[in-house]
Amino acid sequence: MNDEQLKQNLGANIVAYRKREGLTQMGLAEKLNYSDKAVSKWERGESAPDLPTLVQLAELFGVTVNDLLVDPNALPANSGPVQRVMEKAVEKTLKRKADKRIILALSSLLVWFVALLAFVVFSSLDVSRSWLAFFYAVPVNAIVLLSLCSAWGDFRWNQVLISMIVWGSLLSIYMSVLVLTGWNFWKLFLLGIPGQAAVILWFRMFRKVTKGEENG
Repeated sequence: MNDEQLKQNLGANIVAYRKREGLTQMGLAEKLNYSDKAVSKWERGESAPDLPTLVQLAELFGVTVNDLLVDPNALPANSGPVQRVMEKAVEKTLKRKADKRIILALSSLLVWFVALLAFVVFSSLDVSRSWLAFFYAVPVNAIVLLSLCSAWGDFRWNQVLISMIVWGSLLSIYMSVLVLTGWNFWKLFLLGIPGQAAVILWFRMFRKVTKGEENG
């Protein structure tokens, strides 16, 4: 099976599974952080998603990658050589994704362990308000996860993580001021409104710049 036939199979299957899930091209594009133009090219067989996106599509539709690649009009048969190569590559990709998730989980665990350690040490030394360490762990945790994801080239959660940094930092400052001075400085949270708006606009501006469009 040549590459063109593979693209045609993939496109037809994406259309079928997308409609089965009740998704429009725009709806599917938003879930994948791609543009509807890129999804349209996939469905017409003009281009194909990269391997991580192919895995994400399979997970989203609840099927295997092989289900996305087979001829939708053909009878069930043994996988061809192209599919077998793709399946092996997918297995390696899934393993890397699993490893990354473990690293992210361990990194978060480390941040909260440090916060707990700080609380235990400072509370043992009779330092008041030592529980504030848990509030500061929220933005710190988001910064750590953001750094790791960005280093891996995975930007799907950047908007959420940056929002966590903004609001987590404001909450930490607010709680510190409140418990240390008694000043209910709630207006501090108003700063988060333009900050959140800037984050949303920034990611909306670059959402349509995808690998599919660059290669297309």
